[in-house]
Amino acid sequence: MKPKILIVDDEKPLRDTLARWFRPGYECLLAPDADAALEIVRATPDLALMISDIRMPGVDGVTLLRRAREIHPGLAAILLTAYGTVELAVAAMKDGAADFFQKPITDMKAFELRVAQVIEATAAAHTDAAPAAGDAIDGFTGSSKSLESIYRIIRKVAPSDATVLVEGPSGSGKELAARAIHALSKRAAGPFVAVECSAFSADLLKSELFGYEPGTFTGGLKDGKKGCIEEAGGGTLFLDEIGEIDLATQITLLRTLETKCVRRLGSSFEKPVDFRLVAATNRNLISLVAEGKFREDLYYRLNVIDIRMPALKDHPSDIAPLVERFIAEFSAAGEGRVKGIEPDALKALEAYSWPGNVRQLRNAVEKMVVLAAGETLTLDDVPAEILAPTAPAATAEAAPAAATAPTASLADVEKAQILAALKAAGGNKTAAADALRISRRTLHRKLREWGM
Repeated sequence: MKPKILIVDDEKPLRDTLARWFRPGYECLLAPDADAALEIVRATPDLALMISDIRMPGVDGVTLLRRAREIHPGLAAILLTAYGTVELAVAAMKDGAADFFQKPITDMKAFELRVAQVIEATAAAHTDAAPAAGDAIDGFTGSSKSLESIYRIIRKVAPSDATVLVEGPSGSGKELAARAIHALSKRAAGPFVAVECSAFSADLLKSELFGYEPGTFTGGLKDGKKGCIEEAGGGTLFLDEIGEIDLATQITLLRTLETKCVRRLGSSFEKPVDFRLVAATNRNLISLVAEGKFREDLYYRLNVIDIRMPALKDHPSDIAPLVERFIAEFSAAGEGRVKGIEPDALKALEAYSWPGNVRQLRNAVEKMVVLAAGETLTLDDVPAEILAPTAPAATAEAAPAAATAPTASLADVEKAQILAALKAAGGNKTAAADALRISRRTLHRKLREWGM
């Protein structure tokens, strides 16, 4: 049976054009406005995708999407508009749209590819069977609805070779999700190769990913070097912080993904390579595409399956089991002799917003275990910055008066804001960088300049 697509647009020529294009592979249902579209949604429980214009008389496309998802919660949607802005795209994505295209659509083949990807991803993400309580994936701890949804998606997509994009704030477990996908896949016996893209300059990242032939670089290895893509042959390549890759490297990576061949720097020959790609980012790639900082074609190639990791503040019920796990982990490693935590101390941890997410919680528990006076963590063991938190962004704005005085230089103000954000984040550089809306690479460079 062909997947069913609902096409909603008040312009009949566009409805008919899209229907003609998609009918060979899909069953197309057409609606001129939101009211007609909602009737079709009610009558079609197996609807695979809705393609809708945003600007329409009466009810607009974003409102239509909200109402359609009340009827059909798992409905995927792609929105269209001739008046595209980054803000509109972000708003549409927050309301559940899988993607956002500007009219007129100039590349129908790319649009058709994206439609197929969204339908495939939606089918992979949904399963009729609910998971058993406590049915967590190795490496994860927690049974909240947010995590159960992540477990379902991981189990569903792991057996395939589809490219996966893991999105979410820093410290939320994106690499953990990537490792779980690898462990549950048919490639589990092969290598898992992780690359932190933001840790390399553009030239170094190219040599790290693609390798190089002998003599390509002064000071390079005399026999050349195999790149991480080759190293991942038969296994999984994990590219963390993929939003930090420069445009030139993006082009080469896109070609590698499309051809499944890699060419070392300094070589004129391509070598076939069999690997699965899982990429991760804490940035909004849609915004980067709109700003010209990330290639649209690479974005579509990466975003076949999308997994969105929740911030820890969005699943606070998992804090207690995480704390229990971390206490056992650090005590077993000889970092302390702690066996448990008092209720008021745990309540303080659950009340905190955790801008650095699970990574920050883990660091805090390690500190508490190492410094604890007894076998049970008490309220006195909870770090002061957690008991009396100050929002990083607010702290950065309320930088020390000496630095924000009229006579202060721009460099002084910048330094004061960064140090204030670091203090508010309890020394967690990733959380501080997120609060300041700068990359970790920029933060590390600034700290090096100041000898810190």
